[in-house]
Amino acid sequence: MERRQFLAASIAASAAAVASRATAEASRGDAHEFYLLRRYNLQSGPQLKRTADYFAHALLPALTRMGMGPVGAFALEFGEQTPAYFLLVPGPRVDALAELDLRLAADAEFINAADSFWNATAAAPPFQRVEARLMAAFAGWPRVTPPAKGKRLFQLRTYESASNGGHARKVEMFHSGEFEIFLKAGFHPVFFGDTLVGQRMPNLTYMLSCPDKATMDANWDAFRNDPAWTKLSTSPRYASDELVTNITNLILNPLECSQI
Repeated sequence: MERRQFLAASIAASAAAVASRATAEASRGDAHEFYLLRRYNLQSGPQLKRTADYFAHALLPALTRMGMGPVGAFALEFGEQTPAYFLLVPGPRVDALAELDLRLAADAEFINAADSFWNATAAAPPFQRVEARLMAAFAGWPRVTPPAKGKRLFQLRTYESASNGGHARKVEMFHSGEFEIFLKAGFHPVFFGDTLVGQRMPNLTYMLSCPDKATMDANWDAFRNDPAWTKLSTSPRYASDELVTNITNLILNPLECSQI
């Protein structure tokens, strides 16, 4: 009994700390972030190591010099079209993220470190194709909140809506109690982003972290069974099926170089 109470108290304290941090940063005028999320579609074989090495030894150091980060680098564990790597780049200005490759091309140190990847030939491409989206952080969760390093698994979820109005109400729903329900259920939320430029709009994307798959499943059970979620999801304003018409759910593992 004492151990259960200790664990419950520890989870509650961690949730409160994360929520307090997000709330405090939301009140700062300079706290609002933007995100560049890239998906590198790969083939099994040399492309996996080549791209991971590029992240670790060229791209992440260059992004750090630019003042961007913490940068997340992940391998797709479960989801459509594996293998693939995901790169999450937070930044204070959307133009810097939109112009990232132009800025990298002007960084001599980066070009030297990235040469074999950056200047690869069609005969030996380092990846198949790269997909990207630009996002703005939610007002109520304005910055990336990385989990503690160690054993961790990530869930990347995208919600598509049938209309801009439905999308806006789903974003509002997160701010009307959904953040707190995630925390109470034991999740560590990493980011929440509203897509500005990308595919299959309008949509939003968010990331949750757990130590392992068993914990993730247990947390979702706690989330679904929380009376606060039942009340929120059945309220007339948020109960419409049009709020979310399609969900993409991916499970990711952090690469060794990941800062998240």
